[in-house]
Amino acid sequence: MKNLLWVLVSLAVLLAIGSAEKIRYDNFKVFKIKTKNVEQRKWLEQLASDSENFNLWHSGKDEVHIMVNPQKLINLQNYTRSYSLPMEVMVSNVQSLIDGEQSTRSTDDDSSFGWTRYYPLSAIEAFLDDILTKYPSVTSAIDIGTSYEGRKIRGIKISYKEGNPGIFIESNIHAREWITSATATWLINELLTSTDEKVRNLAENHDWYIVPVLNVDGFAYTHTTDRMWRKTRQPVNFSSCIGADPNRNYDSHWMENNGASANPCSETYAGTSPFSEPEIKALADYVASIKDRLNIMLAFHSYSQVLLSPYGWTADLPSNFDDLMAVAKAYADAVESLPYGTVYTYGTSSGAMYFASGATNDWAYSEQDILLSFTIEFRDTGRYGFILPPIQILPHCEETMAGLLAFVEKADELGYLNVKYTF
Repeated sequence: MKNLLWVLVSLAVLLAIGSAEKIRYDNFKVFKIKTKNVEQRKWLEQLASDSENFNLWHSGKDEVHIMVNPQKLINLQNYTRSYSLPMEVMVSNVQSLIDGEQSTRSTDDDSSFGWTRYYPLSAIEAFLDDILTKYPSVTSAIDIGTSYEGRKIRGIKISYKEGNPGIFIESNIHAREWITSATATWLINELLTSTDEKVRNLAENHDWYIVPVLNVDGFAYTHTTDRMWRKTRQPVNFSSCIGADPNRNYDSHWMENNGASANPCSETYAGTSPFSEPEIKALADYVASIKDRLNIMLAFHSYSQVLLSPYGWTADLPSNFDDLMAVAKAYADAVESLPYGTVYTYGTSSGAMYFASGATNDWAYSEQDILLSFTIEFRDTGRYGFILPPIQILPHCEETMAGLLAFVEKADELGYLNVKYTF
């Protein structure tokens, strides 16, 4: 019966893939451009609002990663030369990365869910159903709400006993960041099946609330139509551009200090108002309803290999900044100690990366009193960017578990895992 379920899911996936005309990125390149000031960075970000020809992959304090249509390469070169901005190729052909990422579909075993390939929403939902059936005594379904296009936003709670401190994981809020939902599903499986003593302690002495795919509409769209789609899929009534950046849509210092864009064509468009995106309103309502049970809030993102604490909307430091950096350092040190040698940096969102208002970590910290709230930007630093090869999924997941074990241990040592509620 189980094998039949996966066969049906796989057939549905193949039919969906075959029936949609996918956007291709043949000979699109991604460049790393060193910037000298905020004005130059903002100009490159503005250039990316021409979504047919440019796409912003990363914008940091001193460099921007931008994908370019080969027909518009001369425009970018003229600008960078005029200001003597160093520019180097990071990805020479985006479509070749996408083709390589998808090639595992024809060789992988479609009869089971694993972590050697990326899966569409239907398969992730089937995985959740299977987990709920297998472990009914310690798992329960979370109904977050419904997306703009009518999809259910699903999560799972893992709880071995009452009275545990709570950890919430939000994943795939940005549609194209596939490594995040792959990691979230792996964590669910590992928390239930691992025999490692440290993992068992992590699993059984904390309540886990995990939403593998929050931006369900955008995620589905990346599988059927546009692999590089980032935003939600709700139309904007005064623009031909679609969707908002869901990680700029929380009601926490929304649109303050240039931390988001008012341009509907921008990748960081904040929406028409706080919580204008139904997916974000639904998650916020759910988290608010259980905030007294949550000690840690983690938002999984890619890419950059950095842990970002509040605040994103201001350069001011949060009151428990030292503790936030201590748990971030524990995560980074644990990851770097593994044989892969992956290096994570850490800091506030505004200090380590850029201003970002209306984001999950700020909202959870400032509005819900969840004092350990982080955005974690996963692998890598730009060689593959959002199109992380499937062969890296399991090594990355191993790193994530090592990081979480160290993070939670340090959080406990600092007194952040005291139970916040009584029965």
